[in-house]
Amino acid sequence: MVGLTALIVPLLISSVIVWIASSIIHMVLPWHKGDYPRVPDEPRFRAAVGPLAIPPGDYLVPRCDSMAEMKSPEFKAKMTEGPVVMMTVFPNGVRGMGRELALWFLYILVVGIFAAYIAAHALQPGATYLEVFRFVGASAFMGYALALWQQAIWFHRSARVTLMSSFDGLIYALLTAGTFGWLWPR
Repeated sequence: MVGLTALIVPLLISSVIVWIASSIIHMVLPWHKGDYPRVPDEPRFRAAVGPLAIPPGDYLVPRCDSMAEMKSPEFKAKMTEGPVVMMTVFPNGVRGMGRELALWFLYILVVGIFAAYIAAHALQPGATYLEVFRFVGASAFMGYALALWQQAIWFHRSARVTLMSSFDGLIYALLTAGTFGWLWPR
């Protein structure tokens, strides 16, 4: 077993590498540009929804309050008539990305800590690069990608977005695994 304190350097270096890679993926490479297409007739949509002053949060339309209401003819008619929408409303105003980037880095650290924990309990000092790569890579992939599929299953998130984000997770996991394999205590 390897102590977690012996893995601080690979944890920090892999976190920085993943953070830089994710920045390149989202700011330079084109594969996420089509993740969120425009609403048809956006000006009319904004004119209709804006006056409602919907507070920031997650919403479901139509929404029922009970299983009994869900079975009612009125609710079924609303579902049939549409629109059926799940949406997240952000606060109005231009906002920076500092908070999100800091939280993303914290998330990367947390995924790395769990991957390190699993590998530290499965492997000894001096483990081969491929042994470390296998444990850390599989653990990191679980942290970066598997939960995305819940969104596709339950909330109809686009299969394309889910696949592309899972591919991002694979890249992040491979970078994390490679860094840990390279810097694993000998």
